[in-house]
Amino acid sequence: MDLKTIADELVAGCRENRARANLDRLYAANAVSMEAADMGQGREASGLDAIRAKHDWWESSMEMLDGEIIGPMLHGEDRFAVIFRVTAREKATGTVSEMEEVGIYHVADGKIVREEFFY
Repeated sequence: MDLKTIADELVAGCRENRARANLDRLYAANAVSMEAADMGQGREASGLDAIRAKHDWWESSMEMLDGEIIGPMLHGEDRFAVIFRVTAREKATGTVSEMEEVGIYHVADGKIVREEFFY
């Protein structure tokens, strides 16, 4: 897949609640996910299993109330950015938070090989 196809499909998957299904389609087996801060599981997740575990943590800990996804914004032939604006409720406490982050995705050989989140 080319960069635009991967970027468009990642955004569509997020908007249509099929981000998890896109992991196997769009990500390299050895992809790395890097957070801006340690949320209790470390900043770096290496490999699809670790990235799936991040999705599991989010889905078990947070309830999505509202969200907006802006992008993708392509950069050259190997990167794109997406802005995520989310309102979510922490399931354990009921605390509602508004969050905004930018995801930068690096692509090589037709797969996402690295994602970095800035917030």
